[in-house]
Amino acid sequence: MDLGLQNKTVLVAAASKGLGFGIAKALAQNGAKVSICSRSEDDINAAAKTLADDYGVETLATACDLTKKEDIDNWVQRTVDKWGTIDGLLVNAGGPPAAIFKEISEAQWQSAFELTLMSSIRMINATIPHMTNGGGILTITSSSVREPIPRLALSTVMRSGVVGLVKTLANELADDGIRVNNLIPGRIDTDRVAQLDQNTANKLGITPEEARKRSLAKIPLNRLGTIDDFGSAGAFLLSPAASYITGASLQVDGGS
Repeated sequence: MDLGLQNKTVLVAAASKGLGFGIAKALAQNGAKVSICSRSEDDINAAAKTLADDYGVETLATACDLTKKEDIDNWVQRTVDKWGTIDGLLVNAGGPPAAIFKEISEAQWQSAFELTLMSSIRMINATIPHMTNGGGILTITSSSVREPIPRLALSTVMRSGVVGLVKTLANELADDGIRVNNLIPGRIDTDRVAQLDQNTANKLGITPEEARKRSLAKIPLNRLGTIDDFGSAGAFLLSPAASYITGASLQVDGGS
């Protein structure tokens, strides 16, 4: 199936590894030009080189702190200066720390707000003026927006706000030909999930391996997802092949 991504320009945030890299990889496999960012200049340059070397596509790497508006604006402007218009945006950022409500300080709430919700708003605000031919915006949230996950209060609250933003923008941007969707990861084999397994193990007094086995028991497909599983779904929703899909939330969770 041709996704229609050949020579499309797509921004992918937090793409040096994990879910963001999985989507950037799938986009590159389908011929898209990818502009990727992360906090670490070394890591994002290495990721861009891997994509260019493996798939022969044009890439742009930018060091970017997604809690800072000026960094986001610089990333988007560098992309526009290099390629002109933008066809897609993957909104992504690292997750807030795990904690229960009564352990969370006001400063941590504010930090999570900047990292998760405000970064989404700023990325979209900076990008849509350059999506003159329409295109796709995709956010990554969490299965906690459907059912809260223990100790992930910060993530649940802020990511639920992102889902509200997606539904709002799907209506507001439809006349501009811009589709806005949300991708919900289940248990995908990333560093973040490994850390959550460690947190669970510490809390219950078990090994991380036992914590992972308990998680697998709740997944009908009986395995963790891979970043390639997740990336394929993301590339589809960002592509012209999904031209009649907007305001949707797709779960990539093995049936859990």
